[in-house]
Amino acid sequence: MPHQLVLWTVFNVFILFLLMLDLGVFHKKNHAVSIKESLVWSIIWIIAAFIFNAGIYFHSGPEKALEFLTCYIIERALSVDNIFVFIVIFSYFQVKAQFQYKILFWGILGALVMRALFIVTGITLVEKFHWLLYVFGAMLVYIGIKLAFEKEKEIHPEKNVILNLFKKFFPVTTDSESGNFTTRINGKLYATPLFLVLIVIETTDVIFALDSIPAALAITSNSFIIYSANVFAILGLRALYFALAGSMQIFHYLNYGLSVVLVFIGFKMLLESYIKIPIGLALGIVTFLIIASMLASVIKPKK
Repeated sequence: MPHQLVLWTVFNVFILFLLMLDLGVFHKKNHAVSIKESLVWSIIWIIAAFIFNAGIYFHSGPEKALEFLTCYIIERALSVDNIFVFIVIFSYFQVKAQFQYKILFWGILGALVMRALFIVTGITLVEKFHWLLYVFGAMLVYIGIKLAFEKEKEIHPEKNVILNLFKKFFPVTTDSESGNFTTRINGKLYATPLFLVLIVIETTDVIFALDSIPAALAITSNSFIIYSANVFAILGLRALYFALAGSMQIFHYLNYGLSVVLVFIGFKMLLESYIKIPIGLALGIVTFLIIASMLASVIKPKK
Protein backbone atom coordinates (compact mmCIF):
# COMPACT_ATOMS: atom_id res chain seq x y z
CA MET A 1 0.00 0.00 0.00
CA PRO A 2 2.73 2.59 0.81
CA HIS A 3 4.41 1.78 -2.51
CA GLN A 4 1.10 2.19 -4.40
CA LEU A 5 0.36 5.46 -2.59
CA VAL A 6 3.76 6.87 -3.56
CA LEU A 7 3.27 5.71 -7.15
CA TRP A 8 -0.16 7.35 -7.47
CA THR A 9 1.01 10.54 -5.75
CA VAL A 10 4.15 10.98 -7.86
CA PHE A 11 2.27 10.25 -11.09
CA ASN A 12 -0.55 12.71 -10.34
CA VAL A 13 1.83 15.45 -9.21
CA PHE A 14 3.80 15.02 -12.43
CA ILE A 15 0.64 15.16 -14.59
CA LEU A 16 -0.64 18.23 -12.71
CA PHE A 17 2.74 19.91 -13.22
CA LEU A 18 2.52 19.29 -16.98
CA LEU A 19 -1.06 20.59 -17.08
CA MET A 20 -0.21 23.75 -15.14
CA LEU A 21 2.78 24.30 -17.42
CA ASP A 22 0.52 23.81 -20.41
CA LEU A 23 -2.18 26.27 -19.30
CA GLY A 24 0.02 28.73 -17.40
CA VAL A 25 2.83 29.05 -19.95
CA PHE A 26 1.97 27.68 -23.39
CA HIS A 27 -1.74 28.58 -23.39
CA LYS A 28 -1.81 31.50 -20.98
CA LYS A 29 -3.86 33.62 -23.38
CA ASN A 30 -7.16 32.51 -24.90
CA HIS A 31 -6.67 31.82 -28.60
CA ALA A 32 -7.98 29.58 -31.35
CA VAL A 33 -5.71 26.53 -31.47
CA SER A 34 -4.36 25.86 -34.97
CA ILE A 35 -4.20 22.40 -36.55
CA LYS A 36 -0.39 22.53 -36.48
CA GLU A 37 -0.31 23.36 -32.76
CA SER A 38 -2.89 20.66 -32.06
CA LEU A 39 -0.87 18.02 -33.92
CA VAL A 40 2.37 19.00 -32.14
CA TRP A 41 0.79 18.63 -28.69
CA SER A 42 -0.92 15.40 -29.71
CA ILE A 43 2.42 13.91 -30.78
CA ILE A 44 4.01 15.09 -27.51
CA TRP A 45 1.36 13.25 -25.46
CA ILE A 46 1.67 10.11 -27.60
CA ILE A 47 5.45 10.10 -27.10
CA ALA A 48 4.94 10.65 -23.36
CA ALA A 49 2.56 7.66 -23.26
CA PHE A 50 5.07 5.39 -25.01
CA ILE A 51 7.91 6.56 -22.76
CA PHE A 52 5.72 5.77 -19.76
CA ASN A 53 4.91 2.38 -21.31
CA ALA A 54 8.64 1.68 -21.63
CA GLY A 55 9.01 2.58 -17.94
CA ILE A 56 6.33 0.02 -17.05
CA TYR A 57 8.16 -2.57 -19.18
CA PHE A 58 11.44 -2.13 -17.31
CA HIS A 59 9.76 -1.76 -13.90
CA SER A 60 7.02 -4.41 -14.03
CA GLY A 61 7.77 -6.58 -17.07
CA PRO A 62 6.34 -7.15 -20.56
CA GLU A 63 2.95 -8.45 -19.36
CA LYS A 64 2.09 -5.21 -17.53
CA ALA A 65 3.45 -3.16 -20.41
CA LEU A 66 1.14 -4.99 -22.83
CA GLU A 67 -1.79 -4.40 -20.47
CA PHE A 68 -1.06 -0.66 -20.41
CA LEU A 69 -0.67 -0.47 -24.20
CA THR A 70 -3.92 -2.38 -24.81
CA CYS A 71 -5.84 -0.21 -22.33
CA TYR A 72 -4.30 2.93 -23.84
CA ILE A 73 -5.31 2.01 -27.40
CA ILE A 74 -8.86 1.08 -26.33
CA GLU A 75 -9.29 4.26 -24.29
CA ARG A 76 -7.73 6.36 -27.04
CA ALA A 77 -10.07 4.92 -29.67
CA LEU A 78 -13.15 5.40 -27.50
CA SER A 79 -12.10 8.95 -26.64
CA VAL A 80 -11.66 9.84 -30.33
CA ASP A 81 -15.32 8.94 -30.86
CA ASN A 82 -16.16 11.40 -28.07
CA ILE A 83 -14.83 14.25 -30.20
CA PHE A 84 -18.14 14.12 -32.07
CA VAL A 85 -19.94 14.91 -28.81
CA PHE A 86 -17.62 17.81 -27.95
CA ILE A 87 -18.25 19.28 -31.42
CA VAL A 88 -22.02 19.11 -30.86
CA ILE A 89 -21.75 20.63 -27.36
CA PHE A 90 -19.61 23.58 -28.51
CA SER A 91 -21.89 24.11 -31.51
CA TYR A 92 -25.06 23.96 -29.36
CA PHE A 93 -23.75 26.60 -26.93
CA GLN A 94 -22.04 28.60 -29.73
CA VAL A 95 -18.68 28.59 -27.91
CA LYS A 96 -16.04 30.68 -29.67
CA ALA A 97 -12.89 28.87 -30.84
CA GLN A 98 -10.59 30.86 -28.52
CA PHE A 99 -12.44 29.59 -25.42
CA GLN A 100 -12.73 25.92 -26.36
CA TYR A 101 -9.22 24.93 -25.22
CA LYS A 102 -9.77 26.40 -21.75
CA ILE A 103 -13.07 24.54 -21.33
CA LEU A 104 -11.54 21.25 -22.48
CA PHE A 105 -8.58 21.79 -20.12
CA TRP A 106 -10.71 22.18 -16.97
CA GLY A 107 -13.26 19.64 -18.17
CA ILE A 108 -10.62 16.98 -18.64
CA LEU A 109 -8.97 17.86 -15.32
CA GLY A 110 -12.29 17.11 -13.63
CA ALA A 111 -12.65 13.97 -15.75
CA LEU A 112 -9.35 12.63 -14.39
CA VAL A 113 -10.65 12.88 -10.83
CA MET A 114 -13.93 11.16 -11.74
CA ARG A 115 -12.14 8.42 -13.70
CA ALA A 116 -9.91 7.68 -10.68
CA LEU A 117 -13.01 7.29 -8.47
CA PHE A 118 -14.75 5.11 -11.08
CA ILE A 119 -11.70 2.86 -11.50
CA VAL A 120 -11.02 2.33 -7.80
CA THR A 121 -14.73 1.73 -7.11
CA GLY A 122 -15.08 -0.65 -10.08
CA ILE A 123 -12.06 -2.75 -9.14
CA THR A 124 -13.12 -2.89 -5.47
CA LEU A 125 -16.61 -4.09 -6.44
CA VAL A 126 -15.27 -6.71 -8.88
CA GLU A 127 -12.87 -8.05 -6.23
CA LYS A 128 -15.75 -8.44 -3.76
CA PHE A 129 -18.42 -9.49 -6.28
CA HIS A 130 -16.72 -11.30 -9.16
CA TRP A 131 -20.05 -11.83 -10.94
CA LEU A 132 -20.07 -8.09 -11.74
CA LEU A 133 -17.51 -8.82 -14.47
CA TYR A 134 -20.27 -10.63 -16.35
CA VAL A 135 -22.60 -7.67 -15.83
CA PHE A 136 -19.94 -5.35 -17.25
CA GLY A 137 -19.37 -7.76 -20.15
CA ALA A 138 -23.08 -7.87 -21.01
CA MET A 139 -23.23 -4.08 -20.72
CA LEU A 140 -20.34 -3.68 -23.19
CA VAL A 141 -22.02 -6.02 -25.69
CA TYR A 142 -25.24 -3.99 -25.41
CA ILE A 143 -23.42 -0.64 -25.77
CA GLY A 144 -21.45 -1.99 -28.74
CA ILE A 145 -24.59 -3.14 -30.58
CA LYS A 146 -26.34 0.14 -29.77
CA LEU A 147 -23.34 2.11 -31.08
CA ALA A 148 -23.50 0.27 -34.41
CA PHE A 149 -27.06 1.46 -34.99
CA GLU A 150 -26.50 5.00 -33.73
CA LYS A 151 -27.17 7.41 -36.58
CA GLU A 152 -25.79 10.66 -35.16
CA LYS A 153 -24.56 12.18 -31.92
CA GLU A 154 -27.15 14.20 -30.05
CA ILE A 155 -27.08 16.10 -26.79
CA HIS A 156 -30.00 17.44 -24.79
CA PRO A 157 -28.70 19.99 -22.25
CA GLU A 158 -32.27 20.85 -21.30
CA LYS A 159 -32.58 17.29 -19.91
CA ASN A 160 -29.31 17.44 -17.96
CA VAL A 161 -30.37 17.05 -14.31
CA ILE A 162 -27.18 18.51 -12.83
CA LEU A 163 -27.28 21.50 -15.19
CA ASN A 164 -30.93 22.22 -14.37
CA LEU A 165 -30.27 21.96 -10.62
CA PHE A 166 -27.32 24.34 -10.94
CA LYS A 167 -29.41 26.92 -12.81
CA LYS A 168 -32.06 26.77 -10.07
CA PHE A 169 -29.64 27.66 -7.28
CA PHE A 170 -27.04 29.80 -9.07
CA PRO A 171 -27.69 32.91 -11.22
CA VAL A 172 -26.41 32.76 -14.80
CA THR A 173 -25.51 35.66 -17.06
CA THR A 174 -25.66 35.60 -20.87
CA ASP A 175 -22.28 37.31 -21.26
CA SER A 176 -19.34 35.05 -22.15
CA GLU A 177 -17.13 37.55 -23.97
CA SER A 178 -14.66 37.78 -21.07
CA GLY A 179 -13.83 34.10 -21.34
CA ASN A 180 -14.30 33.63 -17.57
CA PHE A 181 -16.43 30.96 -15.92
CA THR A 182 -17.85 33.43 -13.39
CA THR A 183 -18.34 37.18 -13.19
CA ARG A 184 -19.58 39.75 -10.67
CA ILE A 185 -22.48 42.07 -11.44
CA ASN A 186 -23.32 44.67 -8.80
CA GLY A 187 -21.31 42.68 -6.29
CA LYS A 188 -23.25 39.45 -6.98
CA LEU A 189 -21.50 36.37 -8.36
CA TYR A 190 -22.89 34.99 -11.63
CA ALA A 191 -21.95 31.93 -13.70
CA THR A 192 -21.29 32.55 -17.38
CA PRO A 193 -22.50 30.30 -20.25
CA LEU A 194 -18.96 28.89 -20.42
CA PHE A 195 -19.43 27.42 -16.93
CA LEU A 196 -22.63 25.73 -18.13
CA VAL A 197 -20.68 24.20 -21.02
CA LEU A 198 -18.09 22.96 -18.51
CA ILE A 199 -20.85 21.26 -16.48
CA VAL A 200 -22.18 19.54 -19.60
CA ILE A 201 -18.66 18.36 -20.55
CA GLU A 202 -18.10 16.97 -17.03
CA THR A 203 -21.44 15.15 -16.81
CA THR A 204 -21.01 13.78 -20.34
CA ASP A 205 -17.72 12.21 -19.28
CA VAL A 206 -19.59 10.16 -16.68
CA ILE A 207 -21.52 8.58 -19.58
CA PHE A 208 -18.26 8.03 -21.50
CA ALA A 209 -16.82 6.20 -18.49
CA LEU A 210 -19.67 3.65 -18.55
CA ASP A 211 -18.10 1.88 -21.55
CA SER A 212 -14.51 3.06 -21.05
CA ILE A 213 -13.81 1.68 -17.56
CA PRO A 214 -15.47 -1.75 -17.99
CA ALA A 215 -13.54 -2.20 -21.27
CA ALA A 216 -10.26 -1.59 -19.41
CA LEU A 217 -11.32 -3.96 -16.61
CA ALA A 218 -11.53 -6.72 -19.22
CA ILE A 219 -7.80 -6.27 -19.85
CA THR A 220 -6.42 -5.85 -16.32
CA SER A 221 -7.45 -5.40 -12.70
CA ASN A 222 -4.46 -3.17 -11.96
CA SER A 223 -6.02 0.20 -11.02
CA PHE A 224 -2.85 2.20 -11.66
CA ILE A 225 -2.41 0.82 -15.20
CA ILE A 226 -6.06 1.54 -16.05
CA TYR A 227 -5.88 5.04 -14.56
CA SER A 228 -2.58 6.01 -16.21
CA ALA A 229 -3.82 4.70 -19.58
CA ASN A 230 -6.98 6.81 -19.15
CA VAL A 231 -4.91 9.88 -18.27
CA PHE A 232 -2.72 9.68 -21.36
CA ALA A 233 -5.66 8.86 -23.62
CA ILE A 234 -7.79 11.76 -22.32
CA LEU A 235 -4.93 14.28 -22.46
CA GLY A 236 -4.10 13.12 -25.97
CA LEU A 237 -7.75 13.55 -26.92
CA ARG A 238 -7.77 17.18 -25.76
CA ALA A 239 -4.68 17.92 -27.84
CA LEU A 240 -6.02 16.08 -30.89
CA TYR A 241 -9.48 17.65 -30.74
CA PHE A 242 -8.58 20.79 -32.67
CA ALA A 243 -6.87 18.82 -35.44
CA LEU A 244 -9.75 16.38 -35.89
CA ALA A 245 -12.75 18.59 -35.08
CA GLY A 246 -13.16 19.66 -38.70
CA SER A 247 -12.46 16.25 -40.22
CA MET A 248 -14.21 13.73 -37.95
CA GLN A 249 -16.90 13.12 -40.56
CA ILE A 250 -14.19 11.45 -42.67
CA PHE A 251 -14.11 8.49 -40.27
CA HIS A 252 -17.75 7.53 -40.76
CA TYR A 253 -17.03 3.82 -40.24
CA LEU A 254 -15.24 4.38 -36.92
CA ASN A 255 -18.49 3.84 -35.01
CA TYR A 256 -18.75 0.35 -36.46
CA GLY A 257 -15.13 -0.43 -35.63
CA LEU A 258 -15.60 0.72 -32.03
CA SER A 259 -18.87 -1.20 -31.87
CA VAL A 260 -17.12 -4.47 -32.76
CA VAL A 261 -14.31 -3.65 -30.29
CA LEU A 262 -16.80 -3.22 -27.43
CA VAL A 263 -18.67 -6.41 -28.37
CA PHE A 264 -15.36 -8.31 -28.55
CA ILE A 265 -14.22 -6.99 -25.13
CA GLY A 266 -17.67 -7.75 -23.71
CA PHE A 267 -17.56 -11.37 -24.85
CA LYS A 268 -13.98 -11.61 -23.56
CA MET A 269 -15.32 -10.76 -20.09
CA LEU A 270 -18.33 -13.09 -20.39
CA LEU A 271 -16.23 -16.07 -21.51
CA GLU A 272 -13.18 -15.49 -19.31
CA SER A 273 -13.91 -18.63 -17.26
CA TYR A 274 -13.88 -20.79 -20.41
CA ILE A 275 -11.56 -19.04 -22.88
CA LYS A 276 -8.40 -17.14 -21.93
CA ILE A 277 -7.47 -14.67 -24.64
CA PRO A 278 -3.81 -13.57 -24.31
CA ILE A 279 -3.23 -9.84 -23.91
CA GLY A 280 -1.07 -9.76 -27.04
CA LEU A 281 -3.84 -11.30 -29.14
CA ALA A 282 -6.46 -8.94 -27.68
CA LEU A 283 -4.18 -5.98 -28.46
CA GLY A 284 -3.75 -7.16 -32.06
CA ILE A 285 -7.50 -7.65 -32.60
CA VAL A 286 -8.42 -4.25 -31.11
CA THR A 287 -5.72 -2.44 -33.12
CA PHE A 288 -6.75 -4.19 -36.35
CA LEU A 289 -10.45 -3.35 -35.90
CA ILE A 290 -9.78 0.34 -35.25
CA ILE A 291 -7.29 0.78 -38.11
CA ALA A 292 -9.50 -1.23 -40.52
CA SER A 293 -12.56 0.95 -39.77
CA MET A 294 -10.56 4.16 -40.31
CA LEU A 295 -8.97 2.88 -43.54
CA ALA A 296 -12.39 1.77 -44.81
CA SER A 297 -13.67 5.31 -44.16
CA VAL A 298 -10.86 6.80 -46.26
CA ILE A 299 -11.11 4.20 -49.06
CA LYS A 300 -14.89 4.53 -49.28
CA PRO A 301 -15.76 8.17 -48.40
CA LYS A 302 -19.21 9.13 -47.23
CA LYS A 303 -21.38 10.55 -50.02
